[in-house]
Amino acid sequence: MSKRLTSHFPVELSIVIPLLNEAESLPELTRWINRVLSQHGLTYEVILVDDGSTDASWEVIEELAQTDTHLRGIRFNRNYGKSAALNTGFRETTGRVVCTMDADLQDSPEELPELYRMIVEERYDLVSGWKKKRFDPLSKTIPTKLFNGATRWISGISLHDFNCGLKAYDQRVVKGIEVYGEMHRYIPVIAKWNGFGRIGEKAVQHQERKYGVTKFGLERFVYGFLDLMSITFVSRFRRRPMHFFGTLGSVSFLVGMLITLWLVVEKVYLAHYNLRARDVTDQPLFFLALVAVIVGMQLFLAGFLAEMVQLNGPRRNDYLIRDKINLPD
Repeated sequence: MSKRLTSHFPVELSIVIPLLNEAESLPELTRWINRVLSQHGLTYEVILVDDGSTDASWEVIEELAQTDTHLRGIRFNRNYGKSAALNTGFRETTGRVVCTMDADLQDSPEELPELYRMIVEERYDLVSGWKKKRFDPLSKTIPTKLFNGATRWISGISLHDFNCGLKAYDQRVVKGIEVYGEMHRYIPVIAKWNGFGRIGEKAVQHQERKYGVTKFGLERFVYGFLDLMSITFVSRFRRRPMHFFGTLGSVSFLVGMLITLWLVVEKVYLAHYNLRARDVTDQPLFFLALVAVIVGMQLFLAGFLAEMVQLNGPRRNDYLIRDKINLPD
């Protein structure tokens, strides 16, 4: 492998693995990782995040850590979800490159050296795996295709598989973003809107599940769409909420006022020529215009209040700085 830019990092590669009830797969997975990375001469650490397992997963981690010095373990008091597990694991990483993978043996550790190389040598901020050939039922693959298509369209990021657990990140990315709720599906989107635009993709091998059962149901696609709407809005308008609410409010108010003005002018015109005309307040269109005016005022007020909250927020000027020259870090 070519020259590595890891002089000030304790290890070259950090691997964050969130898990829930994967006691059977952990010994095989950790041995597999060790074999692959040792062959490539990479220094590494594995951070196993137990997301409230009810089986013997934590006991297995404790046992493995006694003989494998590469292992780190974090145990949640209860199940908080994959996003919480990843975010917590990211905070503990020390490697030049950070990789994530699932604990169910469906992600192959054989991909890790190449993912590492793409970050270090090709200077990607993030490389996402693409399970080109999947071993999942149609009930999972068809919704996944729809989900990925919608995410590509909204985010403008040309990835085939946003939800693939096998990804690689530059250290700056995982330290510069926050993953919460169920936003782990949209880490490439979050990264892009935080200025990490060098996003690549690599076709990766997908394994059949060997132990246990999947932890995800069809409801994740419904929640995933709602999360996409949320992260799109927050990322684009978090620092300028008035641009969103103010624009909608102004348009609604203007439409309502134009309709009202039209009805009044029409009434005056017909009255001037002694033509029969209904009262303005007898027309349903008037009440629609009134609703539009009221809604417009409320949206504008919501934008104003959101702007005030943002102005007084503790992180209003919390911007990510990529580099400094002759200044302390």
